[in-house]
Amino acid sequence: MHASRGRAQTETLMVTLITGVGAKGQVGEAVAATLARRGDQLLLVSRSSDEVKERVADLSAAGFAAAGYACDLSDATAVAALATQIHGAHGGRLDNVVHLAGGFALTGPIQDSDPLQVDRMMRINYFTAFNVARAFMRGVRDASGSFVFFASENVLEGARTKGSAGYTAAKLAVVALMRSLADEGREFGVRANALAPASIRTATNESVMGSDARYVEREEVADAVAFLCSAEAGAITGQVIRLR
Repeated sequence: MHASRGRAQTETLMVTLITGVGAKGQVGEAVAATLARRGDQLLLVSRSSDEVKERVADLSAAGFAAAGYACDLSDATAVAALATQIHGAHGGRLDNVVHLAGGFALTGPIQDSDPLQVDRMMRINYFTAFNVARAFMRGVRDASGSFVFFASENVLEGARTKGSAGYTAAKLAVVALMRSLADEGREFGVRANALAPASIRTATNESVMGSDARYVEREEVADAVAFLCSAEAGAITGQVIRLR
């Protein structure tokens, strides 16, 4: 199954859906650029229509194939409608889904935490991932493709998670979702993995933490995504891969 998928990837243009591709200077911009350079046809999704249009315009100006869609990924109905729209425009086949959408916020000590903020962490991190997996699994299954999710170093054994119980729980739920997808998709040649990066050098993180903090570079993240979305990673599924 994996060998035939590898041959298909070298013979046809891969179609890759990337969520969370919005503001300039963020991870999604670097991931999209890396996958575009290797020849993928990109379907970019962001909550902001203006931002996703800007990213598509940047890629198109550089001669790459990209289309953009605005969607609230925490809304299951909206994501199902997006899947229908993409199916109609691109035939429904998806070689890769890279789910970058999410967000971070401290929720403070558990006894003092705001349940609404914890709920927000679950909605923007876990439920966006679940809705995307649910809506696009058939397309990925048809291509014997792959999912790449973003967890966090918070999910790793021994991580310091003080004050971030809501975020950590949400990212652990993403890992559980990934493992279920890997198990359910195995018979169809579908792979699912998650990256667990330390702080990434983004415009947002540098504005908060400064430029001299220790970061994982955006390009390093993009290279890891590209590998997991390649035939060379055909035997890798159900894994959480640390980046630091």
